[in-house]
Amino acid sequence: MSAAKKPAKAKESKAELSYELLRSRILDGTYGPGYRLVMDQLARETGVSTIPLREAVRRLQSDGLVEVVRNIGARVAVFDSTQVEHSLHVLARLEGYATAISAPLMTPERIEASREINARMVEALEEFDPASFTALNRKFHFSIYQHCPDEHLSVLLESEWARLDHMRRSTFTYVPGRARRSVVEHDHMLDLIAAGAEPAEIERVACAHKIATADALHNVHVTPRTA
Repeated sequence: MSAAKKPAKAKESKAELSYELLRSRILDGTYGPGYRLVMDQLARETGVSTIPLREAVRRLQSDGLVEVVRNIGARVAVFDSTQVEHSLHVLARLEGYATAISAPLMTPERIEASREINARMVEALEEFDPASFTALNRKFHFSIYQHCPDEHLSVLLESEWARLDHMRRSTFTYVPGRARRSVVEHDHMLDLIAAGAEPAEIERVACAHKIATADALHNVHVTPRTA
C-alpha cells in the first residue's frame, strides 16, 4: 500500500513545486501582466511535465494571479488602477482588524523593532527609491501582524499582499507625497499601540492608513505599472 501512495505523493510534490516556481516568477516580474502561460513552453522552460503545471495554473487562477481569456488561454492577470484601489480597500479592513488584535501582543521590544523599520523608511526618503521603500513598508506592517493570533487572517493578509505586489510593484512610484505621510501615520499607529489605546481606535486608524493610499492612487488617475 505504501508503494502505491508514492506516485501520488510525487505528483503532489511536482504540482506544489510548479506552483511555487510559477508564482515566484509572476511576483518577481519574470512573467509580467499579460504573459501567456503556454503549457508546452512552460514545460520546456521548467523541465516539468504539463500535468503538474496545469494544476499549478489552476491554483494561481484561484489566487487571482492568472486569468483565462477566451481565444487566448491562460495568462498572467492584467490589472488596472480601479482593481488596485478595490484591493487596497479590502486589505484596509483586514489590516485594521489584524493590527488591533495584534496590539496587545506588541511588547515594548516589538514596538521598538517596528519603530526601527519606520526610521529606515524615513532615511529612505532622502534618496527616494520606490521599490526599496515599498519593501520596507511591507516589512513594517508584517512586523506588527506577524504576531496576529488569528492564523487564518494571517494567511489572508499574506495572500492579499502578494497579489498587490503583483498588481502594483510600487504605489509610491505614482504618489511619492504619500510616502512621507505614510511614515508619520506609522508612528501614530505605534504610539496608539504603545499607549494601550482601545482596539476600535487602533483598527480605525490602521484601516484609514491603507484607505489613504487607495485615495491617493485614485486622485492621480493612473494605471500601475509592474516593471
